[in-house]
Amino acid sequence: MTARRAQPAPADAPPAIHPTAIVHPEAKLGDGVSVGPYTVVGAQVAIGPRTILGAHCVVEGRTTIGADCELFTGAVIGSIPQDLKYQGEASLLLIGDRNKIREYVTINVGTAGGGGKTVIGSDCLLMAYAHVAHDCVVGDHVVIANSAALAGHITVEDRAVIGGLVGVHQFVRVGTLSIIGGCSRVVQDIPPYATCVGYPAAVFGLNNEGLRRAGVSPEVKRRLHRAFRTLFHSKLSMSHALAQVDRDADRCPELAHLLAFIRASKRGVARSVHTPGI
Repeated sequence: MTARRAQPAPADAPPAIHPTAIVHPEAKLGDGVSVGPYTVVGAQVAIGPRTILGAHCVVEGRTTIGADCELFTGAVIGSIPQDLKYQGEASLLLIGDRNKIREYVTINVGTAGGGGKTVIGSDCLLMAYAHVAHDCVVGDHVVIANSAALAGHITVEDRAVIGGLVGVHQFVRVGTLSIIGGCSRVVQDIPPYATCVGYPAAVFGLNNEGLRRAGVSPEVKRRLHRAFRTLFHSKLSMSHALAQVDRDADRCPELAHLLAFIRASKRGVARSVHTPGI
């Protein structure tokens, strides 16, 4: 028999805790929080109003979860890093509002060597079996699909989509409104607004559907398309391509962000399969 999914409680209701759940008396639960069967909540956890914890979840460590989130069966949130350098130092996991964290997702707290905190923004969807390692910073409206894994110290900007079974290397940055196709191996930064896929991931063009959904204007899309042709589908070196695109960047924040993102890269950016190396 399938367990019924918990429903949000009234905004001013006290926390509803299943009799089989174990909630430390020092944990802070907001109004309307629901804690499902056999779920464990640690002493240093703070959970915002109306958040729902499903059955068999574990929320531990110095973890803060915002309002109106939902954790599904088996999610393990706030566990210690899978990092041999971790020596038990105090570190944080900060999760924003309105996130959906599906079955068996794992998210680790940060480390002293990475700023001491892992951050998940708001309005994100983490699908079943996804993993977010220590010191990652994930923006708002991000989708991480089934069994995708983020290694430590990764930055994912707002509205990025990471496909199923994708592996992302440590310290990689994933740009805003980019999409990474399933089963890709990501070892370099993914440019904003890009569609990338492959082993290793390569740039195939603009994320046109993502730009449309975000309400990006046709004129901005045309300017980004021209920039992508120069940056990723020409015979220019990246430094020369950046200089050429710079001339078209006036009064276009999206284009300015693309150029700044590439220039700030420490690992290099993913290139087109049609573009020679620098």
